[in-house]
This record gives sequence, structure tokens and C-alpha cells, in this order.
Amino acid sequence: MVLVTTQQELLSQLIPRQKNQKIGFVPTMGALHAGHLSLVSRAISENQKVVVSIFVNPTQFDNKEDLKKYPKTLEADINILSTISKDLVIFAPSVKDMYTKTVATKSYQFNGLDKVMEGAFRDDHFNGVGTIVEALLNLVQPDRAYFGEKDFQQLQIIKKMVELHKIPVEIIGCPIVRESSGLAMSSRNERLSKLVRKEASFIYKILEQAKVKFGTNSAKYVKDWVTAQFQTNAYLKLEYFEIADVRTLKSIDKKIKNKKYRAFIAVYADGIRLIDNIALN
Repeated sequence: MVLVTTQQELLSQLIPRQKNQKIGFVPTMGALHAGHLSLVSRAISENQKVVVSIFVNPTQFDNKEDLKKYPKTLEADINILSTISKDLVIFAPSVKDMYTKTVATKSYQFNGLDKVMEGAFRDDHFNGVGTIVEALLNLVQPDRAYFGEKDFQQLQIIKKMVELHKIPVEIIGCPIVRESSGLAMSSRNERLSKLVRKEASFIYKILEQAKVKFGTNSAKYVKDWVTAQFQTNAYLKLEYFEIADVRTLKSIDKKIKNKKYRAFIAVYADGIRLIDNIALN
């Protein structure tokens, strides 16, 4: 296990590159859980060297209070990573090291993928994501980079960025890992009270029921039904529920044959924002 905290130290671990060596990369913001470990485990199984970055990126937070409260648990993260491999390279830079001049975002054209759902509620969020992911990919130069499908919109946007900027990397989406209750694993879950964390399992239960209903009903019917369910829940406040085309992420009201759709949801639980999604067909 090697911990490096500067770009120069990281490059010293990656250069020179061994012949035929494949590098896998898992970018994270720390506060690691089993969902992150599933990405790292897959990267280990498919590559000869794996880099895990731990960096709380300030430019993707539209809420400064949320940034302040985001858990920073580097020592615990290193310990949990050591349980699955002793050969990882962990890159945990400072903000100053990653943003050498000013902490600012680049502006991207994501063909509208960034204007809906999360993009509609989190101003400039995906420009911040794009800025740091592009910088990390250009630095590590991995063959494969692994992202969880819990942030499915982000996954699609990163794929688009890699395509538009011709970055030579394979972006791999990995299945959502869930708690025993069905709640999608997230670093934010640790901020929930015991009661609210239990109640938050309602989110996935509704998604599962929405999937069943989508089989025989219109998208509009399912959206209205989901909205009604959350109006009866005292612990959770629905921010949005959308059914969207997987490729364009545009919301739909009517189904078209041979198109793939996914349901997306954002909910406030005790003031903490949770997102989730599910494939519908």
C-alpha cells in the first residue's frame, strides 16, 4: 500500500510504466463504504496496478455547508482499503495540489445531459465533476476507470466528456451496492439518524414498485403515483422523480418501443439529500 499526496509523488509511482501493464483507476471523495470497495475489487481483478484517489472536490458542491459537513476520514479509508489489497496506490492530494492556481471550474458542453435532474437542482455541479475527473484521468492515464451506477447521470456525463475530449480510457459503470434494507450505499447515509436511515429504505421500495407499474402503465401515471406515495411519508421529502431515456437522460411521458428507460429520484431525509435510480426495462 502506497500513500501519495502530490501529483509528482503519484507520477513517480506510475512512470515508467511496465510493458503490457494495465492501470485501473477508482476516483472517490473518501468516506469509503462497501460500494466503493466493490469498484476497487473489480479494478483489481481487471488490471495489474490500481490507483484510488481520495479527494473532496470543492468545485462540485453548490452548497458550501454541504462541503463543510462532508466526512473526511482518510485514516479509516486507508484501513478499509488495506482489507482488500496491500498493493494499491492511494492518491490523497490537497486542494492546493489539484488546483494549483485558483479553485475554479472549466465549462463543458455535455449535450444537455447536465441540464436535467441533478443539473437542474445543483448549479454548476457537473462542470465541477468534469473539471476534477478530466484532471485526474489526464494525470493517472488509466486504461480503465470505474464509477458506480448510483450516480448514473454522472456516469453518462463522464462517458460523454471522455468521448468529446478524446481521452483514451474505458469508463466502466458498476452496479449499485445496497444496504440490507435496500437503501443505496452512500457516504451521506452515515449522517442519518438510526430512525431516518431505517425509514429511507422506503426510497428503494418505491423504485421497485414503480418498475413493476411501468410495465403496464404510462410514465406519467407512474410519476404521479410516486409523488402521491411520498406525500404520505412524514420522514422523506421528494425533490424529483423522473423517468428518462437512458441515452439522452430526457424525461418522458410516453414509452417508445425498443428504447431503454431508467427511473431517477432525489429525496431529502432529515435535511440530507439522497439519490437513487433503477433500470426499468
